[in-house]
Amino acid sequence: MKIYMAPMEGITNHIYRRAYHRWFSPVDRCFAPFLTNTGLNHKERADLLPENNEGIELIPQILTNRAEAFLELAKTLRSFGYTEVNLNLGCPSGTVTAKGRGAGFLRDLPRLERFLDEIFDRCPLQISVKTRIGYDDEAKWPAVWALLNRYPFSEIIIHPRLRTDFYRGSVRQEAFAYAYESVQEKETAGVLSLYPCYNGDIYTVADYETMRARFPQTPAIMLGRGLITNPGLAGELRGQPPMTRDALVGFLQELEEGYCAVMSGERNILCRLLEMWSYLSASFDGAEKLRRRLRKASGLTQYEQIVKELLV
Repeated sequence: MKIYMAPMEGITNHIYRRAYHRWFSPVDRCFAPFLTNTGLNHKERADLLPENNEGIELIPQILTNRAEAFLELAKTLRSFGYTEVNLNLGCPSGTVTAKGRGAGFLRDLPRLERFLDEIFDRCPLQISVKTRIGYDDEAKWPAVWALLNRYPFSEIIIHPRLRTDFYRGSVRQEAFAYAYESVQEKETAGVLSLYPCYNGDIYTVADYETMRARFPQTPAIMLGRGLITNPGLAGELRGQPPMTRDALVGFLQELEEGYCAVMSGERNILCRLLEMWSYLSASFDGAEKLRRRLRKASGLTQYEQIVKELLV
């Protein structure tokens, strides 16, 4: 089963990805945080440049409900050398869904159908999709799944939650099972079809083994919060020992140096590091106390001292 790194805005940029791949078990694919505007800004362009992602299979992601914007971005991405782009139908943010984008697009399946007709007719790249199972009603998932299966997606990645779930509660395993079993039925009937990729709440080897036992034909899993919380998780899923102190120290140092090289303002750099620590801190005893200490850091020197004490 392949392992993917999920796109997490503000965290999994090229600096994070490069440091991660140097110090931990590399994932098979990384998905870049989503693009929304046709004119890439400096930060977005730097994040996608091939020279900033050497040795990494990177898939850009687009969040839009306008076919023309999607196609314009796909054209730009092709000029960078990309051959695949991922459509975001999963972002649950209120500012995103209020505009009918991300998981908000799942409220209007006729409009989504017209959008998919147009992009598949004209897009110069392969298209994969990352989706939730609906907006606010799980009963509508079969209709969403049926619509997606009308199109030749290179891959369908399912996060089995509704938009209204955000990241609360357990994932809706039966919804993923519905998609998985529909592919099994096609396979039994001799129809070639793609099993979906699984995304959602894989934090431990036990979580992975439970999922794999139920869905053994799933070709890939996507790790998001679980991988940021424990950067050694992909290695553990491959039977490797847990991450070492030296690897974590090297990773954190490279991450800080990378941000210092491209960002101005000590506070901005610290905020970027603390966003990652909001997840990573859960790997340590007294996580909430650690988060409070880090948030109170007045600058990078104090931040470094807290991290040094933690990792002694």
